[in-house]
Amino acid sequence: MEKKEDKIIAQFTSYGLMAGVVFGVLNENLGLWIAIGVAIGAGLGYVKMEKRKDGLE
Repeated sequence: MEKKEDKIIAQFTSYGLMAGVVFGVLNENLGLWIAIGVAIGAGLGYVKMEKRKDGLE
């Protein structure tokens, strides 16, 4: 992986973490929502990275 690709995944993972903390506090189940947020964020970051690599974006 290149440095640029690492930054994309890290950026989306941090967005997912922030969203997970917000939903976790609202639902009073912080541990579950942090894990869900990180997983979704990393997945979205990977998809975005692949789109850029393929030239679709």
